[in-house]
Amino acid sequence: MLLVHYHELGLKRGNRPLFLRHLARNLRQAIADLGPVNLRQVSGRLLLELDEHPDPAAVRDRARRVCGVASAALAYRVVSTVEAMKSVVAELVEGRRIESFRISARRAFKTYPLTSVELNRQLGAFVLERVATRVDLRQPELEIHVEVMPAETFVYVDPEPGPGGLPVGASGTVAALLSGGIDSPVAAWRMMKRGCRVVFVHFHSVPYLPPTSQAKTRALVERLTEWQYDSTLVLVPFGEIQREVVLTVPPPARVVVYRRLMVRIAGALARKHGAVALTTGESLGQVASQTLSNITRIDEAATMPILRPLIGMDKLEITDEARRLGTFEISIEPDADCCTLFVPKHPATRMSEAEVGAVEARLEIPRLVAAGCDGASVEVFAFPA
Repeated sequence: MLLVHYHELGLKRGNRPLFLRHLARNLRQAIADLGPVNLRQVSGRLLLELDEHPDPAAVRDRARRVCGVASAALAYRVVSTVEAMKSVVAELVEGRRIESFRISARRAFKTYPLTSVELNRQLGAFVLERVATRVDLRQPELEIHVEVMPAETFVYVDPEPGPGGLPVGASGTVAALLSGGIDSPVAAWRMMKRGCRVVFVHFHSVPYLPPTSQAKTRALVERLTEWQYDSTLVLVPFGEIQREVVLTVPPPARVVVYRRLMVRIAGALARKHGAVALTTGESLGQVASQTLSNITRIDEAATMPILRPLIGMDKLEITDEARRLGTFEISIEPDADCCTLFVPKHPATRMSEAEVGAVEARLEIPRLVAAGCDGASVEVFAFPA
């Protein structure tokens, strides 16, 4: 069996069945290409039956990347008798050199004739009779887990941690502004972990710049699709819009005006694709457009909430998470994106509402937003491919 535990979903009370349906659906989709697997739910766990499966380890590895999963372990299933449990424990320790071990037994129902402590003692004594080792309750080399249900018991070692959080799709849809840098892919993944399906929006400056940023963005979306199984990427031509801003807006104000136009265009595209909020990789104070004052100016242009899951993180923390996700190496590939085109050397860091209003009055904002939306193209990604 593959024994899947979840943590946060167990706190949802009346809404728990909805979250569990999303989790079960995502598990099935994550392993769809690995062969048929029967999935069922038992007391705070999901079980995937793998008796006839050719590659149980591959199923486990896919399952542990599903948001909402706290841990996944390949487990033996036996009847709920001490003798049956001992037979599996014997198989797990037979022929192994173990410096220390621990038995961690839990009862999912309290009418079982032995308490968890009594099970630990009996099974621990059984191991000591068969193997030259010692008990270590704090840092054991081998921890044997025993979970007792009314009709069956699961015995396993080495549970693999999952991402936790909520299953993708349970919290609605957001549109992530994906720049191709280190930050925005991490922000998108964090929204997936909170149960959001993510639509990706990338602004490019072709033909003023080569299409390298688009290629890198596609690679990032492919990597992130492994966490939500199907993705939509919207590519927005922004170079001509930037050129009009350059001809009209003073250099210090351009970055804030660019961001406000992006937010307007992304908001319109988000509604078209069923998203109810935007997500960015902004971190407070990291660059000129991310000062508190300028973030306020950018929010004023939005017609839906802007979520910033990285707002309190520093660059080292974000980079570490990008490495764990496998997006870092893609993000640092050299490219030329719209953020490098027509950007002044000294952008304003504290623009007032009046100042922004004055410079934007020189632009035909509705026409520029419509141009960005009308010129957008859509690409679809799927995992497994």
